[in-house]
Amino acid sequence: MIDMDAIRQRWDAVGSTLDERGRRLFAAAEARTAGWGGLATVARITGLALSTIGRGQDDLDAQPLLEGRVRRPGGGRHALWDQDPGLLPALKELVASATLGDPVRPLLWVSKSRAKLATALTAMGHAVGADSVGKALAKLGFSRQSNRKTREGSQHPDRNAQFEYINAKVLAAQAKGQPVISVDTKKKELIGNFKNGGTDYRPKGDPEPVNMHDFMDKNLGKVAPYGVYDQVFNAGFVCVGITSDTAEFAVQSIRTWYGRMGRQRYPHAQELTITADCGGSNGARVRLWKVELQKFADETGITIHVHHYPPGTSKWNKIEHCMFCYITQNWRAHPLRDYLTVVQLIAATTTDTGLKIESALDTRVYQKGIKVSNAAMKSLDITGDAFHPEWNYTITPRHPAQS
Repeated sequence: MIDMDAIRQRWDAVGSTLDERGRRLFAAAEARTAGWGGLATVARITGLALSTIGRGQDDLDAQPLLEGRVRRPGGGRHALWDQDPGLLPALKELVASATLGDPVRPLLWVSKSRAKLATALTAMGHAVGADSVGKALAKLGFSRQSNRKTREGSQHPDRNAQFEYINAKVLAAQAKGQPVISVDTKKKELIGNFKNGGTDYRPKGDPEPVNMHDFMDKNLGKVAPYGVYDQVFNAGFVCVGITSDTAEFAVQSIRTWYGRMGRQRYPHAQELTITADCGGSNGARVRLWKVELQKFADETGITIHVHHYPPGTSKWNKIEHCMFCYITQNWRAHPLRDYLTVVQLIAATTTDTGLKIESALDTRVYQKGIKVSNAAMKSLDITGDAFHPEWNYTITPRHPAQS
């Protein structure tokens, strides 16, 4: 009598875990051991076809296969590209280059889905289905890819040299115990019950309701968070402005940072090194930025060294990947319903590396479009460095009589 329970236990414990050949041999051995009726019984228990177990019995009597093979030579269906040598070259021609409306190409202005590729190949005389196209694409080394932000546009010939120059100046300032800050304006944010990107944990099926459309609330408007990142102490300050992101606002944010944090950390500071983007409210060509920095230098008696990153390289600014990215992570999926929420979420941002951030609301009204005359620029005590003076310059405090 056949012990079906024992066969089932051995199959569950061992046989079902084997590869195709192993399962076939296991089932064949069990059928032979069981004797009369064993073939049908083993087929029911394992789910293998009678013909498969029969081939396994033939394999038991045959010579062992070469190492690594599961089937004997000639076993199984040949791949489509072996049957149709022109299939892979035709497929590669369709997907390897952009089909930008070239009239001689058979596939024009379409997405490269497997179904559409299969249709195009069939029209070219290669009968193939969408699933087989997927396998052929994998063999060719293709896979679906999303866009990746890596190109920065045209590069200035002295791009890397400016990076090295900034790095050398920062290290020199830090070696002297002088403050070094990275500054920039974070992306402006709508205030109100609007969707904020990202996800957060909530009870299942209970997403936080927000407005259907992102039309700015005229009463609340937007905020412009201007950040100051202290590269020495891994600490930051964000001034949340409620009007315009101007150079006056940018320097006022630096002034507020110095009064709240910088003066305490650097009580004997004589110099301040600032690294900034080449554009925006703290751009290298913004006259008002330099005028306001001159005022700040006159007030504090501190010499200010400014170094701008080359155009198109704003993501290299320290504040972007050392502070702003963590603020974005911290307030993801949280609607910024009011000014207090913005300030609190920024101040609550920390990291495992010890980053701490302070934040304050700036309710001043900053006027846009302020013009700076040539005479005002000539009154500045500003000296350009020998290397790219338009990017690197020093602002020295003027005599009190000129302030």
